[in-house]
Amino acid sequence: MIDIHITKPMMVIITAALAAAYLLLWPVPIEPVAWDAPENEGYVSDFAPNTKMQGLARVSLNGHSGPEDIALGPDGKLYVPTHDGVIFTYGGGKLTEFAKTQGRPLGIEFGPNGKLFVADAYRGLLEIGPDGNIIVLTNKTDDGSPIRYADDLDVADDGSIYFTDASVKFGAEEFGGTLPASLLDLMEHGPNGRVLKYDPASKSTSVLLDGLSFANGMALTADGSHYLVVETGTYSVLRVPVGVNAEATPILQNLPGFPDNINRNADGTFWIGLVSPRSPAVEFLSDRPFLRKIVQRLPTFMRPKPLRYGFVLRIDEDGNVLETLQDPSGDYALTTGLIEGADRKRYITSLTEPDIGVLPPK
Repeated sequence: MIDIHITKPMMVIITAALAAAYLLLWPVPIEPVAWDAPENEGYVSDFAPNTKMQGLARVSLNGHSGPEDIALGPDGKLYVPTHDGVIFTYGGGKLTEFAKTQGRPLGIEFGPNGKLFVADAYRGLLEIGPDGNIIVLTNKTDDGSPIRYADDLDVADDGSIYFTDASVKFGAEEFGGTLPASLLDLMEHGPNGRVLKYDPASKSTSVLLDGLSFANGMALTADGSHYLVVETGTYSVLRVPVGVNAEATPILQNLPGFPDNINRNADGTFWIGLVSPRSPAVEFLSDRPFLRKIVQRLPTFMRPKPLRYGFVLRIDEDGNVLETLQDPSGDYALTTGLIEGADRKRYITSLTEPDIGVLPPK
């Protein structure tokens, strides 16, 4: 018998070799695409820091969290989705359970018929009646492609619903939730996002635009001739004529953070939430796909993650920045957007907070 004695130096070498093999070869779900991230100019000019979001009042969600979006109902109440699928109404200082989607409701809007429509990241496009009854309108396109990450939506005057499928590759339910799936898609930076249209007359679901880097917020212009779609992976907002294969025009680029939802105001302007400041690490890796694979193999706590900084901005339909509301302290963070209620108060939403942020009327 040969007695093999492994010395301490040999053990160090073996351990290092195994660690190197893991970092270089272990399979990961992403296939990173090289791209040139625009130089981050930071919080300057239109985005100069302020503290206008600090000191928010809060509406507790009674142990629930993640009010991604809010819709103003025809009854004057606010309709608020949460991370665990419960949708609440809020009015008269009272929070009431309205419906449970059994999924992850994100974008939420009322249609001209008074019904509530929801982009549910797990279940697809939903319709909810006044009694809370839920109907799945669509969870796949006409060609059979599954909708894996329904994100945000808007409803036209004729009842057509325009909505985003953030990633056809990294489904929110399949990859552990909306935030983990979004981080995978952003790390890959592939052309996985798309814009869809649901026609209630024909019950068809068509693809209007694809090849986007994490298609996120969606809002129609006041006249309904165009829609604005947020492309989170490029820090941009695009304006697109309504129609199939229409040309997308960037109207707002090189934002200082990752943009999320977009909601149109009664005056035709739009509020957009920036979930987090941009990540220097992510931008350093933008043209280094091989290194991005190595980073993806690191423990979760060592990978880039969202930073806490509250930020919403208002633009016109040409992309001109009209104002920003910020909280550099990050007390209310991972901000996704803002809507104005019937009381003219401004309600701010978040990916993760356990309450709704409230600012008084201007």
